[in-house]
Amino acid sequence: MLKIAVCVSGGGTNLQAIIDSVADGRITNAEIVRVISNKPGVKALDRAEKAGIPSAVVSRKDYADKESFNRALLSAIDEAQPDLIVLAGFLVVLPEELVKKYTNRIINVHPSLIPSFCGVGFYGLRVHEEALKRGVKVTGATVHFVDEGCDSGPIIMQKAVEIQKDDTPESLQLRVMEQAEWIIMPKAIDLIANGKVTVENRRVIVED
Repeated sequence: MLKIAVCVSGGGTNLQAIIDSVADGRITNAEIVRVISNKPGVKALDRAEKAGIPSAVVSRKDYADKESFNRALLSAIDEAQPDLIVLAGFLVVLPEELVKKYTNRIINVHPSLIPSFCGVGFYGLRVHEEALKRGVKVTGATVHFVDEGCDSGPIIMQKAVEIQKDDTPESLQLRVMEQAEWIIMPKAIDLIANGKVTVENRRVIVED
């Protein structure tokens, strides 16, 4: 059974997609053992409580410096003894020690088709604003392993979403979540949980 720790910062819609997918069997051989938030009082914590999942809050405001915060975050994750860490809208730059310790065991979902509209500063609505400004016809979402860079780890899965002529950043954000993020994140977790994902030379190989 794959033990999952999910890191969140806000509403937790991707967390809910994972919770629902475990419940209805789209994710097999896996369980969420802890939800960790860097912000107190967010809806994601309510979602975890409703699902009976233990949670923890590690807020930067509670620590004197970045180093002590990073140690506390690593400790909160280590305590859960996860096999996989899922970043579900987690707006924290992971400490290098954490990334190295959990190499190819941390995944993230990004709301674009990487390498487009990604990297430092590209999160939330900005990703969709830039896609619309550029006039691209297709966007989407990407699930990738996390490395020391920003949105630069090996790509596990992508799904395209067509842009409509009357889209706003808000409408596009919602459609990308509904048509891509909430589909490929659970699918990627299920593949990992069932031993169908390997990484060779920074390329992901998925078994049929």
